[in-house]
Amino acid sequence: MPSRRGSTQSWGAATSLSDPLTDISVAVVDVYVLRPAAGGWEALCLRRAPDERSAGTWETVHGHIQEGESPVEAAIRELAEETGLAAGRLYNVSRVESFYLHRTDEVVLIPVFCALVPAGAEVRLSEEHDAWEWLPAPRAPERFAWPREGRALADALALVGRGDAGGLEDVLRVR
Repeated sequence: MPSRRGSTQSWGAATSLSDPLTDISVAVVDVYVLRPAAGGWEALCLRRAPDERSAGTWETVHGHIQEGESPVEAAIRELAEETGLAAGRLYNVSRVESFYLHRTDEVVLIPVFCALVPAGAEVRLSEEHDAWEWLPAPRAPERFAWPREGRALADALALVGRGDAGGLEDVLRVR
């Protein structure tokens, strides 16, 4: 199958023989940001700004893949744009989320990444968010608006919670 890159790449999937096609696209990435702390890992939670979609809700780094950009490139860019952070290590969490956009009749696939940043890493927010908070990783899912974020964070911690991916390092480490 040919590579599907960027937000404009999609392919139709018939829901039945008589139904119209629903687009499926790889258009968005999620990046879970972790930093070491005295009691274990802390996870970064971002609050959506008042003039943004889902205003006032908390989420992880989340953003659209630009035309011609790979999901890895989008993850690195979105992390820098939304938080001012750069990953010391970036991992593929070996998870792809999905979300149905009913307004456009599109199923969006969301590759999931985990960025490890140094202790004391300072956040610089973009206009998309108006607040941030580092929480002990086990408490972060209580803050996230989307239940899928808690499940993905649990996978990230299971895979890289020792500070690397162990025997899976050669497969999961992006950079």
